[in-house]
Amino acid sequence: MFRHSKPFWRSTTSSLVSKRPWLNTSNSTTLTNARRLLSAIPQPVQDPLAFVQGEAINARPISEDTLGQYWDNIISKHGDRLGLVVKHENDLHWTYRQFGEEVDRLCRGLYDSGLRKGDRLAVWMPNNSGWATLQHATAKSGIILVTLNPAYRQHELLQTLALVDCKSLVFVPGLKSSNYSKMLLNLIPELEFQSPNQLSAQALPSLRQVVVYDNGADVPETARMKGLTKYQDLLFGPSNLAIDGALQKERLAIGNRDVINLQFTSGTTGLPKGVSLSHRNLLNNGLHIGDYMRLTEKDVLCCPVPLFHCFGLVLASLAAVTHGAGLIFPSQSFDAESTLRAVHEEGATALHGVPTMFLEEMNHPNFAQYDLSTLRTGIAAGSAVPIEVMKSVQTKMNLKELTISYGMTETSPVSFMTLTTDELKDRCETVGRIMPHLEAKVIDPVTGETLPINTSGELCTRGYAVMEAGYWKSEAQTKDVIDDGGWMHTGDLAVLDDRGFCRIVGRCKDQISRGGEKVSPVEVENCLFQIEGIQNVSVVGVPDSKFGEEVCVWVSTKAGHKNVTLKEIQTFCKDKLAHYKVPRYLVFREDVELPLTPSGKIQKNVLRDRCRDLLKLGSSS
Repeated sequence: MFRHSKPFWRSTTSSLVSKRPWLNTSNSTTLTNARRLLSAIPQPVQDPLAFVQGEAINARPISEDTLGQYWDNIISKHGDRLGLVVKHENDLHWTYRQFGEEVDRLCRGLYDSGLRKGDRLAVWMPNNSGWATLQHATAKSGIILVTLNPAYRQHELLQTLALVDCKSLVFVPGLKSSNYSKMLLNLIPELEFQSPNQLSAQALPSLRQVVVYDNGADVPETARMKGLTKYQDLLFGPSNLAIDGALQKERLAIGNRDVINLQFTSGTTGLPKGVSLSHRNLLNNGLHIGDYMRLTEKDVLCCPVPLFHCFGLVLASLAAVTHGAGLIFPSQSFDAESTLRAVHEEGATALHGVPTMFLEEMNHPNFAQYDLSTLRTGIAAGSAVPIEVMKSVQTKMNLKELTISYGMTETSPVSFMTLTTDELKDRCETVGRIMPHLEAKVIDPVTGETLPINTSGELCTRGYAVMEAGYWKSEAQTKDVIDDGGWMHTGDLAVLDDRGFCRIVGRCKDQISRGGEKVSPVEVENCLFQIEGIQNVSVVGVPDSKFGEEVCVWVSTKAGHKNVTLKEIQTFCKDKLAHYKVPRYLVFREDVELPLTPSGKIQKNVLRDRCRDLLKLGSSS
């Protein structure tokens, strides 16, 4: 499945220097001393280098289809098979043919409403049949799908929509405690008096259309929004010759290297970065992920993970669809019992989740009532799976072929994955081996040199999966992570062993990973600096048994001001940050002195360890 490079003699006087933004390589004295130490005694490197190539000859070849072309082939081949099940929409069941007809109806409606190839359409809602239909309708039409986290607050929504000049937004009125209609009305007051599909919003000049998808939420603000378009009104009935002819011309102009999806990840500035992914990026990643799970048209995959995230969009939806497998949405957002019930009622053979989801399912008081014997495979991702949890998942949930995957949004997302036949130990302690048609290496983050195997360094990947057009409208940020050789610098510290298995051991960057969600400390810090009386703030991730990491904030207050409480901080953040970004822990300067470098920079790795010890949260591994 992969091959290593051959051993060779390394000259330790290389002048290659990484451009990693988190390294202070501008300090010439420090760098000179480091090079002097490295080059003092040139030595032969006896071990192979930490460089691996995925299978290219015996693996599925790279597909050069567009997503729309591949979708039409699946409909033609598997039209009578189960395509989509949405349990929370009156137990909706569509065959692939019915699914395809719904997609075509929406394609006509989007075109008739004024959307064209290259326009950006954003989706701000939980899993439902509309989301799934939009995924394929936008791909067939050449419209760029923009995925928004339902946890976004008003200012986060504004930032992302403005960044990509969105022309259309599809949303649900509310979900749980979130009132999306109210947030939208505050952001776009013009919705109260302007006409549908003809918006002219001061805050978002590019926005022309806001579409409401009825999810049953009773939100009074929705009725006041006269400028809304109803999702059902976008669905054309029978074929329309004029529109179908125009759409066909649009499709002839769609190329597989065109950007078709924008997903967001936080940057070092705390501002969102739009990851530009193409048909080629997404289609091939979905194909190879499904291959690693051994999916066929006889499988049915239960997807409790959200579609706005690459986990749901690619590892679930595209992996299933590209293999003609059925796809189940058990609930709008994750609910353990709804997931168990869906597997039981639909005879699901595959189930995805982050480790905390599997734990909640197994610990549910009604767990024993559901028959999970049909399960075989799935993917656990987002954080490491403890070996005891993996054993329980295999025995209690029958997921004997559960796989582990690793990647990042910028790589479509999966670059490493375990096979269904890999040993239990490898599926718990590693993220598998490099995927077909991709390359990976582990480098010294200072010199840029490839390190020997079994040596910790920065993981870099290269190949078809690396984001096609970089970060949207940000050439500088793109150059920070993709070098001239096409290598994506992940910012993760990893070790490659002599079999090609990869173990993630840490992060070069300070980004926090909470339950698979990425949290930018800078964004949280910028928010907290607005609290009156706070003088300084530093945010770090600390260990958490459920989510892997939780957000911890270190604060100092101005003279004459009393210390703020954790509750005050959480209340302040509630309407300004997504829930997973709100601090769980608070540490004061009186308890932990802020560790600084000689140049005055905060040593976040030291602060993280001190906060962990003070809070008695155990190991950070």
